[in-house]
Amino acid sequence: MPIYEYRCDRCNDEFEVTQKISDPPLAECPRCQGPVHKLISQSSFVLKGSGWYLTDYARKKEKSGPKKSDAPSCSQAGSKSSCSSCAASGD
Repeated sequence: MPIYEYRCDRCNDEFEVTQKISDPPLAECPRCQGPVHKLISQSSFVLKGSGWYLTDYARKKEKSGPKKSDAPSCSQAGSKSSCSSCAASGD
């Protein structure tokens, strides 16, 4: 059940009440029976588990196989071309 905060308009007492969502809001202070109003407070919403942070789902698992070489791949592999990266490496 949610916890609601109230403040008394007469004595300025702040208090918390556990109520169902369907329960009507309180009308009077339990201390002085003055009129009260509901306060808006921070929630205690907590996200648990993986996948809630950018670092959790942005990282891909690496395979344990050999890494690719840093050499650029040429779309015309096996043929003599005017590709500058192939000409520089002697391919």
